[in-house]
Amino acid sequence: MARSSCPVASFLAHSGPLRHPPPAGPALTPACRGCRNRSGAGRRRGGRRRHAPSCRSHALTQVFIPAVFLRGGSSKGVFFHAKDLPAERAAIDPILLGVLGSPDPYGRQLDGMGGGISSLSKAVIIGPPTHPEADVDYTFAQVSVDRPVVDWKGNCGNLSAAVGPFAVDEGLVRVQDGEALVRIHQVNTRKIIHARFPVRHGRAEVRGDFAIAGVAGTGARIRLDFLSPGGSQTAGLLPTGRPVDTLDIPGFGPLRASLVDAANPAVFVDARDLGLTGAESPDAIEARADLMALLDRIRRIGGVAMGLAATEEAVSLANPRVALVAGPTAARILDGTVLDPAGHDVTIRMLSMERPHRAVPMTGAMGLAVACRIEGSIPQALAARGERPEEIRVAHPSGTLAVGAEVHRDATGWQADSAVVFRTARRLMQGQVAIPC
Repeated sequence: MARSSCPVASFLAHSGPLRHPPPAGPALTPACRGCRNRSGAGRRRGGRRRHAPSCRSHALTQVFIPAVFLRGGSSKGVFFHAKDLPAERAAIDPILLGVLGSPDPYGRQLDGMGGGISSLSKAVIIGPPTHPEADVDYTFAQVSVDRPVVDWKGNCGNLSAAVGPFAVDEGLVRVQDGEALVRIHQVNTRKIIHARFPVRHGRAEVRGDFAIAGVAGTGARIRLDFLSPGGSQTAGLLPTGRPVDTLDIPGFGPLRASLVDAANPAVFVDARDLGLTGAESPDAIEARADLMALLDRIRRIGGVAMGLAATEEAVSLANPRVALVAGPTAARILDGTVLDPAGHDVTIRMLSMERPHRAVPMTGAMGLAVACRIEGSIPQALAARGERPEEIRVAHPSGTLAVGAEVHRDATGWQADSAVVFRTARRLMQGQVAIPC
């Protein structure tokens, strides 16, 4: 990127004092100060000197933006205040790619904050509410690991768990000690999420005894209520109006699928229809190039059928997701434990961003739970009937989780009233993140 066209430096130069590296970083040289003074770019604003990003004698190679690194559920992401980033998403894209270390042809994101898999290559932007029933706006960005792509179309249910604590800890929402309620406007899907969690001494509590599959240790429990999650990106909960559709897959033939849009759109298929059990590990699925290609083709054809794009090529990497569904199975999970089929109602293996997930995405689990309540759908036919019909116990590669789902049927079809999940979250690091220019 040319020095004079750095989008970060250009934005910061026009929005306020330029963020310099911490004290350990390089100091301005006398030549740079001279250039600055001659150009007039060194005037004081807010008691601080500003350095012109186009200065040739001391051109910036990196700029620093305030950021917080958080875990939410079984995902991690870099959180920003909206005021610290440009307003246009096209201008934010190169910033997020630089922060996460994408694209990386080696798939490791060693030169950024990403972790080499989709659940660890995410960013969140928090700003003032633009919805009358919300306390904050929450925008999610999924950053591809190996491609220069930032997807803004969906939501991350796991990182949704960290939004409320971030808002309280950053002083964006004032609450009393005890159980806090933060009302979140999820900008990507235009939905409202209610986050409830304990607060102690004015800050979100981290300590607790609640454990979630795929994350070591325990933490304070966070309840997330996703209100009216249907139709997050499409015309409704069932975009085609049918609980089961038949997709014509070139080279394979007709395939039954349930196309459901609850929290995020997904294509649910019976694992047996692809010659699978549904208990396969993520590594076993990814090791089969033919299966990965088939699943991506199914996902793209399903995306067109759901109205997400006009052509298969135009379907985004993130949505819809594709999921292999099975009934209760004695599957071996990633920690070596073999699940008791009596301990869950349905099994899932889900893929997005061209990779199988090692833990089911939270919005994927919610979509599955909602689908299990829709009469005639593939998940509903496969799922066992638990003791609590409003709760679906989902088995995935890292363990199990319970998801609450409420649906009803009216004259226009099936509607999703709510989906409820429980997560934990923790602030891992705060300060400034470096972005190359």
